[in-house]
Amino acid sequence: MNNPNPQTARPAPVASPAEARRLAEGLIDIMTTLLGIVEQETEMVRAGKVREAIALEAQKSEASRHYMQSVTQLKNSRDYLRQSTPDLLAALHRHHDVFHAMLQVNLTVLATAHAVSEGIVRGVSGEIQRRNMPNGYTAAGQRAMPNASRNAAPLAISRVL
Repeated sequence: MNNPNPQTARPAPVASPAEARRLAEGLIDIMTTLLGIVEQETEMVRAGKVREAIALEAQKSEASRHYMQSVTQLKNSRDYLRQSTPDLLAALHRHHDVFHAMLQVNLTVLATAHAVSEGIVRGVSGEIQRRNMPNGYTAAGQRAMPNASRNAAPLAISRVL
C-alpha cells in the first residue's frame, strides 16, 4: 500500500488553533452548500419537478463527499479540539444539529413522494388488471372469479416523458 488512494486516505488531524478554525469554517461552508442543494431538491420534489431534482444528484454527491472528508478529519481531530478549542467544537455540534434536522425534512419529503408515486403506480396497475380480467358467470348464476395470477399482465412504465 505505498500509493494510498487519496479519496480513501485518512485526513490528518488538525494541530493548531488556526487549522481547527479552517476545518470548522470549511465544515460549516460545506454543510451550508449541501443544505442549499437539499432545500432546492426538496422544493423541486414538492412542486412535482422530479426530473429537475434528479439533475442535482451530481452536485449533491460531490458536496456529500466533501462533507464526509471534513467529518472524518473532525473525528480524527476530536481530542485536540476538545482540549484547545472546546467552544469551536460546541458551535460545530450546534450547527450540525440544525443540519441534521434540515436533512430529516428532506428525507420526509422524498419518502412521501416515493410513497405517493408507488401508490399511484399500484392503483393504475390494479385498475388495468381488473379491466383485463374476463367477466363471466358460473352455471349457478354466480360471478366467476378468475385466477388473478393466470390473467395478470405486467405493467410497463416508460421513464421518458
